Amino acid sequence: MTETTSSERDRRRARLRSVPGCLAVLLAVALLGGALYFGVATGARFISERLWSATEDYPGPGTGKVMVEVKEGDSAAAIGRALKSKGVVASVQAFIDAAKADGRSRGIQVGYYNLRSQMRAADALEILVDPDNLLLDRVTIREGLRVSEIVDVLAKETDFNRAQYRKALGNPRALGLPKFANGNPEGYLFPSTYDIGPDDTPRSILRTMVDRWRVSAERHELIKRANKLDKTPGELMIIASLVQAEGRGEDMAKISRVIFNRLDGPGDRGGTNGLLQIDAANAYGIGKSGTTALTEEELARDDDVASLPDRKQPTPSVAFARRAHRDRIDHYREPFPADGLPG
Repeated sequence: MTETTSSERDRRRARLRSVPGCLAVLLAVALLGGALYFGVATGARFISERLWSATEDYPGPGTGKVMVEVKEGDSAAAIGRALKSKGVVASVQAFIDAAKADGRSRGIQVGYYNLRSQMRAADALEILVDPDNLLLDRVTIREGLRVSEIVDVLAKETDFNRAQYRKALGNPRALGLPKFANGNPEGYLFPSTYDIGPDDTPRSILRTMVDRWRVSAERHELIKRANKLDKTPGELMIIASLVQAEGRGEDMAKISRVIFNRLDGPGDRGGTNGLLQIDAANAYGIGKSGTTALTEEELARDDDVASLPDRKQPTPSVAFARRAHRDRIDHYREPFPADGLPG
């Protein structure tokens, strides 16, 4: 019994003596692992800094020509990704760093730019912050132009010819014209200044102009006002076109009142006997500007034969003007306020 107990005591002592040894081994392994991790991490960082720093940003100046688009709402990172995907910069971060260091980067404009392959990020940024480097044709369509005249301007100021624009006009649905336009773009190509980019086509250019008209029509509540005047939106557009073609400035309000009074007044109102008698209607029919002085022969022309030279049928504008000449209105509407529009 005593011998067995002594033996067990010896084994316990042996185990206790082995614990420090195991701890020492584990500690040594942990220290070795930590040293190895530190060495690998340090080495990897060293290699990364030495190996990748050279390719993080190209030395420049770059070669060839690469077109890159900056889109609405693009951040520096988004622009950097676009540049990297096209091979312009070596890394997105290089461009982000260049943008952070240059406050002008916040003013980069939407559009297309020509850059080079393998540029220094700072050099690429230098091109993007200069609006003069935008690839676009800036075209101004002034007020009062007919579609044929607008086509002339576009053909002169862009890379497309008249035939290409006329072909696009032949598909009114693709242009987004409202139903009440009856397929006729006259009056729906909004006068403004447009920036035309490399990806634009005759159809997209014309549709942009129609979209701009739609924004204005909604802002001025065209449909609501037409209903209030007992006119269709298309007829109100024609009246507005006649007013614009007939005069400018303060005269426009007076012309508007005259037109509405002649359309909606009694037949003998003002000696017009229900006739519109607006020179611009005749001028439109024979293809002249509304401000052009017409001869007595031209003024005497019936709108039945007043149609654009390149159309087989009279346009809706001419058709409405012809009806206005002939229709007699039994009720009379009071003259409109000074702005030429109803209250």
